[in-house]
Amino acid sequence: MKEAIMWLAKAARDLVAGKINLGQNLFDISAFLSHQAAEKALKALYIARFKRLWKIHDLEKLALSLDADENILKYCRELNPHYIASRYQLDLKYSKKVSEDALKCSKAIVEWATKKLKK
Repeated sequence: MKEAIMWLAKAARDLVAGKINLGQNLFDISAFLSHQAAEKALKALYIARFKRLWKIHDLEKLALSLDADENILKYCRELNPHYIASRYQLDLKYSKKVSEDALKCSKAIVEWATKKLKK
């Protein structure tokens, strides 16, 4: 359980860093950190449940393995593209709205995983 709590703490820090980057108009970085926060929260829950780390970046697959509801799966699908697009698609323009939406999805996933871990 200690490892899961450490992953959850990292998720919380990434969420804060995403908000800070949004405030600095660094929208692509904010979106990437939103993905990272969600990924780490889901991995925390995965570790707690299965006693091992799954080295994957696909949020939807992680969430499916954790029996997430459709809302969480929807948020995962919205966040998934930011893992690569925010870092490698140089012609893609990120906006404040895109970053705000990513943070909203990420926050919901982190909160969901946190509640599940506390049970």
